[in-house]
Amino acid sequence: MTAIKICLAGAAAIAAVVAVLALVALGRARGEAARETAELRERLDAVEQGLRAPVEAPAGRADEEYVITRLGELEPLPDEAAVPVRLAPPAFADAVLRETVVQTAALVQGVRRALAPETRNRIRFEMRREVKRSRKVRKAEVKEALREYRARRRADVVGAPDVPGISGEGAA
Repeated sequence: MTAIKICLAGAAAIAAVVAVLALVALGRARGEAARETAELRERLDAVEQGLRAPVEAPAGRADEEYVITRLGELEPLPDEAAVPVRLAPPAFADAVLRETVVQTAALVQGVRRALAPETRNRIRFEMRREVKRSRKVRKAEVKEALREYRARRRADVVGAPDVPGISGEGAA
């Protein structure tokens, strides 16, 4: 036998073992699901029997008066988180695996979209536009500051109080 045939035989044996283990796990999961289904069916039948039974009102209830003691307050809802949910180990593993796969797929999709050429070009364009805008604003601020500085210097040197933007007697 050649090395390739030996490797293929080993891979086939490993695949057969994995397949047998998967079938055993599937059988156990189906058995557990059948037990849970039977249990739920029994509980449902018990609830239906309770609903079918005639409900008799107590004789004294019709004469009672109701008094509103809490006006404007909502009734507290039963805490659903207090009821524990029991999952079979295969169902729990399946739920965890599915959630992990979904989150990973969403992350990969987001990264793929973020690194797409169109997105990178759009970001580059917006960055350039923002840099140009900030330069323009900064240039206008520098011009305005220089204009005010020169006006103050002229006002100090000449002593003219009627410079716009500077308080003095000549300001209207």
